[in-house]
Amino acid sequence: MDKQQQKLVLYNTLTRRKAEFEPLHAPHVGMYVCGPTVYGDPHLGHARSAITFDILFRYLTHLGYKVRYVRNITDVGHLEHDADEGEDKIAKRARIEQLEPMEVVQHYTRRYHRAMELLNVLPPSIEPQASGHIIEQMELVNRILANGYAYESEGSVYFDVARYNQDHRYGILSNRNVDELLNTTRELDGQTEKRNPVDFALWKRAAPEHIMRWPSQWGEGFPGWHCECTAMGRKYLGDHFDIHGGGMDLIFPHHECEIAQAVAAEGEEMVRWWVHNNMITYNGQKMGKSLGNAITLEEFFTGSHPLLAQAYRPETIRFFILQAHYRSTVDFSNEALQASEKGLDRLFEAAERLAKLTPSDGPSTIDVSTLRTRCEEAMCDDMNTPIVISHLFDAAKAINTVHDGRATLSADDLAELQSAFRLFMDDILGLRSAAPSDEKDEAYRRAVDLLLSVRQQAKQNKDWATSDRIRNELSALGFVVKDTKDGAEWSL
Repeated sequence: MDKQQQKLVLYNTLTRRKAEFEPLHAPHVGMYVCGPTVYGDPHLGHARSAITFDILFRYLTHLGYKVRYVRNITDVGHLEHDADEGEDKIAKRARIEQLEPMEVVQHYTRRYHRAMELLNVLPPSIEPQASGHIIEQMELVNRILANGYAYESEGSVYFDVARYNQDHRYGILSNRNVDELLNTTRELDGQTEKRNPVDFALWKRAAPEHIMRWPSQWGEGFPGWHCECTAMGRKYLGDHFDIHGGGMDLIFPHHECEIAQAVAAEGEEMVRWWVHNNMITYNGQKMGKSLGNAITLEEFFTGSHPLLAQAYRPETIRFFILQAHYRSTVDFSNEALQASEKGLDRLFEAAERLAKLTPSDGPSTIDVSTLRTRCEEAMCDDMNTPIVISHLFDAAKAINTVHDGRATLSADDLAELQSAFRLFMDDILGLRSAAPSDEKDEAYRRAVDLLLSVRQQAKQNKDWATSDRIRNELSALGFVVKDTKDGAEWSL
């Protein structure tokens, strides 16, 4: 299928329907994704959101779009109780550990980047930090004040939800009734300075113990959590851009407040498509830091959490996440991860075998010509990665059939199968296959093959001690060695 014929369909949370995606300024696409708040180690929820939008980034690029992908770093911090009250979590950690807040930020930003690198998540085009855009957030607050949708109170500035709802609709993304919110939201201690409990902070007065603070016309304080994405999205993507994404837990209040801020400041919505990934669950309950059941990515990679039966490779985590549609929940269990590991190894083994296949002189005896088209159709249908994976497993069966001598492939069909398999396995799904791709990988493969040839010679000499030692040490390094009638095969 020609790229020009591929019509990407996405689910738009705002309209609650799937529709053909047409960028505002084709072939350019502006995409903003809410990134991490860097006050702790990244966990599985961070991985799911990052991988979801990495897939979208990769596929839009594959379709020929020039994508400006912005993913922010929240380093001003979330607040302890809600978006208005309490102590900034980064400031709290800095105070407890007697560090500068930016030391905390830098430490966890590095850990997040390292985890994303291991998961093969491509870096965004721009990664702005909230603390570097205080002026832009102040300007946003001033515009909302000037338009009459916010008010000052005791050194803070709040968004006036009731006033906004007279002219527009608050709750359009989450489909909430603002009158019910106004009537049922309880008043919390310390929020008497707000006209309504549902009003949210645009600028918050800093308490004496608050470390992270900036001077402003309203006094020393810090911007509300919701301001940063609106301000930075406009700065880097313009007054109107194509996609805004994040986890489903951000729909309300964060993204709802973003829409209200943009409309209050400029009179119209800023984002055309809202795309949200669903949650990671454990025993049916959301997995997250706030519930105390989160497992960090470092713990997955090392197996050091009590809920884990073993350590899991980064590519296993990525594959586990991609086996579910991005709008479906993913329930964590060791059994599911172990099944993912076995399935991924089957695909890696097929990729290795595919790289070694030789074409036949005659015609193909099996049809592999539709792999590319079927995978493209699945990706264009709201990024249906589970279906893409099922097509790759079908291709793996065909590869194994040819490998075992039960079928043949012509030179053209083999080249097309290698190209399509590599495209969707490596480039789009981002699963690093075992097939050699450069000189280093080729040298690496030859070194392992050499060891296995030494082991084969040892077996022929009935030197079982040497044979077992080579196999066991390769196994300890993560290699799977499978004896065959012609020698041995290996995968990582």
